[in-house]
Amino acid sequence: MIVEAIRARICMIARAKPADWGISAFSTWSLAKLRDHLLDRGTVAAVSRETLRRILRDAGVSWQVTTIWKASTDPDFLVKMHRILDLYDHPPCDGRVICVDGFVRHEALSDRAR
Repeated sequence: MIVEAIRARICMIARAKPADWGISAFSTWSLAKLRDHLLDRGTVAAVSRETLRRILRDAGVSWQVTTIWKASTDPDFLVKMHRILDLYDHPPCDGRVICVDGFVRHEALSDRAR
């Protein structure tokens, strides 16, 4: 049984970004990653993903939303981003700008699940 104080700590950690805990390998928690973090830190001695899901649900903690944000690890990301934004701000007079979403498959799958 997980006492109320530990449940509150679990929810506090789940509401924070992984980066707040010094984790840079991913930008959002999954149940498995949160569970591993809790075990590694010694917050809990043992907890199943299902128990973790129930604790978070009962506390109204929901960090999974339909909007998807992917953080880039590309060291040239900012330079590339500014080039693309400049195209939006200053489109060529004699041509077209075509934008392609790199996550189309994922979005299509998400739409089917609704």
